[in-house]
Amino acid sequence: MKTNDYTANFTVDRSPEEVFEAIKNVRGWRSEDIEGSTDKLGAEFKYRYKDVHLCNIRIVEFAPAKKVVWLVLDNFFGFTADKTEWKGTKIIFEISAKGDRAEVRFTHLGLIPNYECYDVCTDAWSTYIKGSLRNLIATGRGQPNVGKSVTDGEHTSTR
Repeated sequence: MKTNDYTANFTVDRSPEEVFEAIKNVRGWRSEDIEGSTDKLGAEFKYRYKDVHLCNIRIVEFAPAKKVVWLVLDNFFGFTADKTEWKGTKIIFEISAKGDRAEVRFTHLGLIPNYECYDVCTDAWSTYIKGSLRNLIATGRGQPNVGKSVTDGEHTSTR
């Protein structure tokens, strides 16, 4: 069944356990500016990017080497008419073994094309998931925000 929710997936030469460790290291692939815990069930954390995006998240599922689910408790966008577009959506990371490799399936349940932020948000997620998170898993080094965006639509520096 096809849905309109944003999804991305990739396979890496790592174990599901290694993938899980990288996913919960949100500071290593999304932003060094995360406030709060990102590595246990029930934990809450805040993501902030300048005055453009502020997001409060709770970890609602946490199955080692299998799945992580975040619930967006509150959200603010500085560039949309509806500042709270993501509120109540779920961000899902599913991990599965594929022989001696691991597959990551990312879904932002509720991020759909009729959202004003859809194009910008899917570009950002693609960069974070297929770029930074994948690199963190494969090489031990992601490209999290450090005071600047890392989306494909904006200039990024190599680290």
